[in-house]
Amino acid sequence: MSAADPPVTPARWSELRRFTAARVALGRAGNGLPTAAHLDFQEAHARARDAVHSALDPAALEAALAPLGLPVLRVASQAPDRRSYLLRPDLGRRLRAGDRALLPAAPGSLLFVIADGLCASGVQAQAPAVIGHALPPLRQAGIPVAPIVLAEQARVALGDEIGGAMGARLVAMLIGERPGLTALDSLGLYLTYAPRPGRSDAERNCISNIRPGGLSPGQGAGKLVWLVRAALGQGMTGVALKDEQPLPGRLPP
Repeated sequence: MSAADPPVTPARWSELRRFTAARVALGRAGNGLPTAAHLDFQEAHARARDAVHSALDPAALEAALAPLGLPVLRVASQAPDRRSYLLRPDLGRRLRAGDRALLPAAPGSLLFVIADGLCASGVQAQAPAVIGHALPPLRQAGIPVAPIVLAEQARVALGDEIGGAMGARLVAMLIGERPGLTALDSLGLYLTYAPRPGRSDAERNCISNIRPGGLSPGQGAGKLVWLVRAALGQGMTGVALKDEQPLPGRLPP
């Protein structure tokens, strides 16, 4: 800061910064932000834009999934590249021509679809751990699990077409969430009962913010397993299925 720059006035609620990574209590310099806070914002915004354009590494993801002992298939949406994916969301909701024939029948199963979404780096980091934590209790409960499907340039609704083609009873779509200024590696998980094209977002349950600093992979998997069992018991997901999972350490009434 030069001698001509206005002094930085700290915000009175600066203590709040101890409790959140959000941009609060940054202070001010004259009528604007302090230079350091402004530059930090610009850097974070650039990193978020880069995260949107990140790409999956399917080979590395397959290697991370190999210890789980499930076959892994690769498909893609009708979006031919990242630019088309971002400008034409509808293309990301439909399977690429010919990929439907690659999908095996898996009637009555739970299907995991791993998709890049809007932040592939978060998927790459979190998805194998979430599935790894979820599989043991799912198998213990006798819930059949289909081969894992990796989907590139995919939107959430692509899981409906994939699940419908395979005859899955439930599809769990693990997809990169829109990056923010403080979270560039967040995974979202969408669970849909009886998937088929045309399902709406109101017919899904969402588990969000699976990342360091948010839900851990184990916590996300625990919530998923609870929702899967509830969905199978009630024959539905979405707004009709309330997340009433007991808190850790508390017994259900």
